[in-house]
Formats: sequence, C-alpha cells, structure tokens
Amino acid sequence: MPIPTDPFWQLPYPSQRMPLLADNVVSTSQPLASAAGLQMYARGGNAIDAALATAITLAVVEPCMNGIGGDMFAIVWHEGQMHGLNASGRAPAAWETGKFAHLDSMDPIGWGSVTVPGVVSGWRAIWEKFGSLPFEDLFEPAIRYARDGYLVSPTVHRQWQKQIAKLSGQPGFAESFAPGGRAPLPGERFSCPGQAATLESIARSKGESFYRGELAAAIAAHARDTGGCITEADLARHQADWVQPISMRYRDYELFEIGPNGQGIGALMALGMLQHFDLSGNDRDTGRTLHLQIEAMRLAFADLYAHVGDPEHMQISSAHLLDPAYLAERARLIDPARAGAPRPGNPHSGGTVYLTAADRRGTMVSFIQSNFKGFGSGVVVPGTGIALQNRGWGFSTRPGHPNVVAPGKRPFHTIIPGFLMKNGQPLMSFGVMGGSMQAQGHVQIASRVADFGQNPQAASDAPRWRVKDDNVGVAVEWNCPPDTVEQLRAYGHPVEVAPRFDLEFGSAQLAMRLDHGGYLAASDHRKDGYPVGY
Repeated sequence: MPIPTDPFWQLPYPSQRMPLLADNVVSTSQPLASAAGLQMYARGGNAIDAALATAITLAVVEPCMNGIGGDMFAIVWHEGQMHGLNASGRAPAAWETGKFAHLDSMDPIGWGSVTVPGVVSGWRAIWEKFGSLPFEDLFEPAIRYARDGYLVSPTVHRQWQKQIAKLSGQPGFAESFAPGGRAPLPGERFSCPGQAATLESIARSKGESFYRGELAAAIAAHARDTGGCITEADLARHQADWVQPISMRYRDYELFEIGPNGQGIGALMALGMLQHFDLSGNDRDTGRTLHLQIEAMRLAFADLYAHVGDPEHMQISSAHLLDPAYLAERARLIDPARAGAPRPGNPHSGGTVYLTAADRRGTMVSFIQSNFKGFGSGVVVPGTGIALQNRGWGFSTRPGHPNVVAPGKRPFHTIIPGFLMKNGQPLMSFGVMGGSMQAQGHVQIASRVADFGQNPQAASDAPRWRVKDDNVGVAVEWNCPPDTVEQLRAYGHPVEVAPRFDLEFGSAQLAMRLDHGGYLAASDHRKDGYPVGY
C-alpha cells in the first residue's frame, strides 16, 4: 500500500519537521534534554526513567522556562491503568487572606509571588512508583551540564534575555543567571555550579534535602534575610498527590487531564461544547472551524476564571462543570456566524517545559514542569541555582473567590499534561506548553486528530489561534490563511496576526501509539527540540 496516499501521513504545513518512528521515544523542546532521556533507554531504563532524566536536564539547559524551584504534573499510562500526579506547591502558612486584601492582584515577581516548590517531590514520587533505574543515575546528564556547561541556543538566548531587565533586581538572580548583566549569547557556554551541587544533594537524598535538609534551610534562610515568608515548616509540610485524571469524550476519543487546581478542565469543557457541532464538515483551517473552537474556548475560560481553584475550596465541582447537560446549554450560546460576549455560567452544584516519553512495554508519560513565567519570581537562593517560581501570582485577592489566596492553599495552575484515548485504548501522550495557551492548544490538537485525522506532527505544525488573556481579543500565527483571518474578522473577532517567531502560541510534544506497535513521536518547530528514539 503506498503510504503517501493515506491522509494520516500527509504533512501539509511548511515546518520541514519529520515525525520519528521508534519503539522507545522521548520528545521535548531542547535537544540536550532529549538526549538525556535517550541515555536512560540505552541503560535499559523505561519511559519514566527517560522522562525524568529529560525533565531534570531541562531545569539546567532551559532555565528561562523551568527550574528546580517550580512545580510539575504528570499523567502516566502503565500496565493498563492511568495515573495522575499533582506536584504543585501550596501557599506559605503566613499568607493570610487579609494580608493581600488591599491589592487588586498578586505580585507577579518577588517573594510575594513565591509558593512552595513541588517539582522535586514530583520527581521522587513518579520514580518511586514507576522508575527502574537508580534515582541518582537520572541526574547524571543534568549535573554534567550544570558543572561543565552547555552551549546556549538562539531560542533559549531570546527567551532568557527578554527577562533580564525585569528580574535583575530580585535577590540572588543576577549572580546565578545574569553574571555579566545579560543572558548568555547564542553559542556561548553557560555553567551553573550551584545547580550542580543542588542536584547532587537531591539525587543523594532522594529529594529529602530539598524539603527537610540543607536545601530547605537555605531556602528558608534566604526568605528570612530578604523579605520572604516561606519557612522550613512550609517546605516540610509539602507533599505531591496521586490523583484520578478527569476526562471528556469527543467523537471516538477521550481526552484526559489533571483536574483543578489546573486549567485542563477548560480544554474538556470546550470539547464538550464542540461535540454539538460538525467540524469535520468544514476544512480544518477555515474561519468557521476556528470560530467555533474560539467561541467554545472563550466560554470555557469564563467559567475557569469564575469557578476554578484548589478543589478543596471550590463551590462548583469538576463534575458540575463537565455535566453534559450544562455543556449543551453552554454550546447553545455559540452563534455559528457571530462572535459572542462570554460570561461565566451557573452550573448546577451540590513560561513552562513539556515532554513526553513512551516505551516498548507500553508505558507512556505526559509530563510538564514550570516556574510559571520564565524564571518565575526572579528570586534565586544564593549558591544553589534554585530559581523560585511565581505561582502565587495565580491567586485571586478577591474575598470569597474560590481561588482567593489563603495559607496552605494551591493556586490556580496553567500547566497541564494531556492524554488521548481512542475506543478505550491509549493513543497519545501530549502537551502544549505556554500559559493560557495550553488548554487552547489541547483543544486544537485533539480536534485535528479526532475531526480531521491528522498525524501528531501535522497537528503540531498547523497555524494556531490564541484567545488573549482578556478573553476578548484573538491572535493568530503569521501563516494563518488570509481568507481565514478575514472570515474571523467578519464574524466579529478582533484578530491580530502575530509576527513570525512569536513565542505566545505554545510548543507541542507528542507521542502516538501506532496500530502495529511502536510510536510516532513529534516535536514542535516553534522551539529547538526534536523527538529521539531507541
């Protein structure tokens, strides 16, 4: 059978990226990190080992997008079962709601945005449950790059340099990540000995030193000395939680996400609304197709911002937001020929890196970690290379809101791993990193696979749309067809065409299981990475 005639194998967009086919795969945004995962496969490790080595290395070689002081989430398919991991941190005990009541919003940088980092707890939890290689082995590539240095790519330089002016005044930042007052140049070697020492401590103690040992003491001391609230007790109280992923059926597929406090439920809600429209009757890149997707996403965002936060504090549950009758009601608000003004409904109640890995034994992992916006808060613990996240920025300061800041509470989260099943069987682990783009990216990828039969590389290569954070404006990529742009404007969308190389449309990594065994892995052309196989 001549494969080129099969629509699944078509690559209609000019990215020049080719998918990878192999029995064991790993895909992420940075080649050195992908290579670290490949090394674990060569040692006999499984997909979890490969994913962890990749993630730990990403904290070193792409520090402007994630780090040791961030959070992580994962979805794992293993031996016929799906598992979810929420390793996001919580607010310090000193963050009483009244402390922030005078603010319109939380601080975007500095100690006022720092919650307890969860990523190290996540590394340990997922390794304890599924890993096969020694924990220390997973750190070797990252430690080597931190100690001996690596060559910075043009993309990483651009993301890094963009943050220098804003963060250089934060305690500890310049010494670790801008020693010459700037980001390292493309092709320049950068090393961070503090990160090497920190990772050695984490590897040796299996993460204990970060929460109850020398690193915890260093974080708490830096907070006391420079105006922060995190204490040794806050760090010691932290734990990662195994959770049951939530899902939504869409055509013959089912999309799984980690539930609140993350935004993944927004992607599920949008698909639940789109289920009431025939997208496959249109071309995949027409204004009508994009309009319907955009309108569903805007309605989902309206509910996200009104109802979602730490699930222990939500008045409206995930089940209420995903109720089919409620989503059918929301879908009826979508005018197929006109942009609406989305408002939250009333359900009946009672800066990031992503990677995926899959192995010949059938284990698949969808894994995401982040400091939130780039380096995060800008606060760096001296001598450690630990850049602390600014996830506290995700809290509301409005009393009574389900996401209002409070002691020990998890903030609303943007980072989400995705997993697609088909007819009850695992099909694809995937994610689209990038702030509020993530839920939108999941909707676009899932629709391209389910409605139009595209393969993962083509689904990733396609021009994307993005609802802006005001939930009104719409941006499209530079290569979106002009007729589509004009049609969206005719529907009433205020459309902005973004310049080439705009970084606000996310970056996808995908691994799809093939019918006859093995995987098709794909990597987004918008970043440096590519898939590797063994």
